[in-house]
Amino acid sequence: VQLQASGGGLVQPGGSLRLSCTASGMIPSRDVTIDIAWYRQAPGKQREWVASFRPDGSTRQVDAVKGRFTMSRDIGKKTVFLQMNSLKPEDTAAYYCTLRIWPTDYWGRGTQVTVSS
Repeated sequence: VQLQASGGGLVQPGGSLRLSCTASGMIPSRDVTIDIAWYRQAPGKQREWVASFRPDGSTRQVDAVKGRFTMSRDIGKKTVFLQMNSLKPEDTAAYYCTLRIWPTDYWGRGTQVTVSS
């Protein structure tokens, strides 16, 4: 199982980025996007959960990004997106996507997001 995250970069405060995460390899034929979540890790800090899907397909986010970050997915392409708007310097981190295929959590390499003027 491989997860490829992309879309990171350098952006000014208030800007936007759209991250993508695509699952490939030996994955089930069912909809796996429902089990993909986003995490981030800022320098010197622990990795934290950012956003994920509920079983009904709705999304939930950590309070710090509510109203600014939105998850969506393309089931056929096994891809999940994280639309990040109104970015703040404190959003600077390496962003990772993870896929749970019980009993294993698979992690992508991460994509760096830097918010700075």
